[in-house]
Amino acid sequence: MKLKILVLGGDGIGPEVTNEAVAVLKDVAEAGEHEFTFTERRIGGVAIVQDGTPLPADTLNEALASDAVLLGAVGGNEFNSLPPDQRPEAGLLKIRSALGGFANLRPAFAYKELAANSPLRQEIVEGADILFVRELLGGLYFGTPREWNKATGESWNTMRYTRDEVARVARVAFKLAQNRRKKLTSVDKANVLEVSQLWRATVNEIAFEFPDVAVEHQYVDAMAMHLMNQPRNYDVVLTENLFGDILSDESAVITGSLGMLPSATIGGKVNLYEPVHGSAPDIAGKGLANPLGAILTAALILRHSAGLETEAHAIETAVRKVLETEYRTPDLARANPNAFVVLSTTAMGAQVRETLQNILAVRS
Repeated sequence: MKLKILVLGGDGIGPEVTNEAVAVLKDVAEAGEHEFTFTERRIGGVAIVQDGTPLPADTLNEALASDAVLLGAVGGNEFNSLPPDQRPEAGLLKIRSALGGFANLRPAFAYKELAANSPLRQEIVEGADILFVRELLGGLYFGTPREWNKATGESWNTMRYTRDEVARVARVAFKLAQNRRKKLTSVDKANVLEVSQLWRATVNEIAFEFPDVAVEHQYVDAMAMHLMNQPRNYDVVLTENLFGDILSDESAVITGSLGMLPSATIGGKVNLYEPVHGSAPDIAGKGLANPLGAILTAALILRHSAGLETEAHAIETAVRKVLETEYRTPDLARANPNAFVVLSTTAMGAQVRETLQNILAVRS
């Protein structure tokens, strides 16, 4: 298997965690005699400083010429005074749009080993396994017109969707549900928003194509509550862009840390992969970042861009096995730091690779 991967470390802790993910992918390539090649480019704040733009043309061209893009994180407080279209996050929105991936997959799962990290009781989160499918190219983040008129003291954004935009992401969600527990929950605000009424009507229409999948609808505010008191009731959760951004971040409490959550954006010219967490500039360069979300994102690269399900599962198994030991990064040890051996970013990555190598050796 040949795979060309563009690595965009980005800002803050992004380069630290992507380094660990790349190291894991290299081990997989070596063990399976695959040919993975890696190139690096700039995006976000580091690109603003060095190139004068959050998404240099060279970065985008290299992304379009790759089989997959692995991104760390973008953003930094020093850029907050810039206009929205010049901030690091603008580079992220632009590359998402250019690559064309419209379905953002965000798993949220409960590890029993991390139950103490969740503010929810163990009996609530134990066994929870949710896959958020978030529409990524429409809604408030991309709708026009949008403006902040400082002269008049007004600002506005536009939430806009077409029937076809909803239908294509709904089909992705239904197909994924068919291979899981065959249940799909669609989230909207159809009691208030016309765009949500279109969303609900379209999901109901597409549901006829998938008679084996049970469908339900939830208002976004009710869903925010249900995720916290009955997360095991949900399998695949389909959302529009803004709602999915908020709900999938909220679901980090199920896992115990935002640093554990991976994501994949599929459906376009090139798939884009990134851990859900942000750039965390307050801990950047200190070796405190949790690399497991990025490492689990590497597993998604193998699953969705290479078709290497066995290897993807091996990475996920290695992460779980490491969590079964006394090793933790600082964010995972906060509930009882004296009970664990607290590791740096690189040391945690090394533990995962050692465990992964043993798993791959047994399976070869």
